[in-house]
Amino acid sequence: MKLATVRIEGGTAAAVEVDGVLALLPFADVGEWLRAGSPAVDQYDGGTRLAIDGADFAPLVTAPGKIVCVGLNYREHILEMGRELPQHPTLFAKFSDALIGANDPIVLPPGSESVDWEAELAVVIGNRVSRASAEEAAAAIAGFTVANDISARDFQRRTPEWLQGKTFDATTPLGPFLLTADDAGHAPDLEISCSVDGVAKQKAHTSDLVFSPVDLVRYISAITTLHPGDVILTGTPGGVGDGRTPKELLTDGSVVTTSIDGIGQCRNACILR
Repeated sequence: MKLATVRIEGGTAAAVEVDGVLALLPFADVGEWLRAGSPAVDQYDGGTRLAIDGADFAPLVTAPGKIVCVGLNYREHILEMGRELPQHPTLFAKFSDALIGANDPIVLPPGSESVDWEAELAVVIGNRVSRASAEEAAAAIAGFTVANDISARDFQRRTPEWLQGKTFDATTPLGPFLLTADDAGHAPDLEISCSVDGVAKQKAHTSDLVFSPVDLVRYISAITTLHPGDVILTGTPGGVGDGRTPKELLTDGSVVTTSIDGIGQCRNACILR
């Protein structure tokens, strides 16, 4: 099953894909549907339908309580950056003001001269979970979506802590769809890719993750309780601009397309504001 959050007159609404169209649900976003216990969507049959083409996608979860991000989690990317494989996940946070919809513009971080792309598989939490076993962690995963952790590398490197380069407002696409875990499984092997202005930059499979989605839910839930609608960005594969020689940067007018097979794509133009 695939769900989305779309903008409608007066706000936003969760929607489920049915026969190639979007059927609106009586929830403000996918996060609210999850917090309601993920009720069966067929009971809402007969609601308003929208064409997927032309739908105005909001961030899949509009205001997650937590956005936990993982750095250095693809083997290829770790080697690309000249680092050793980690023994524990590298974690940092992001705030909900950073989130944008699948086709919204990326607002280039003001003052940054080194803006980079990072295609990511995002995990969306469906059940409250704390100090999870492997089985509990798997059961807590509602599904997966597409994200891009657009990063201001110069701000990121001002101090040993990364957050300041990672959470500028209106920089992180999240969506368009949630592919539920009952369809995807809990350790999906999906092709993930990123192109800039139509030129391929990243391509990998999510099976290259050092720490799987279940590993991450277990680890993070031992530190902080995870709630329905919380989001985990699982890290990016090789091919980022900062790892290239010479380095490549995003600029005003760049178009970043982030795709994960079976889920969908985000296509975001970079703008100055």
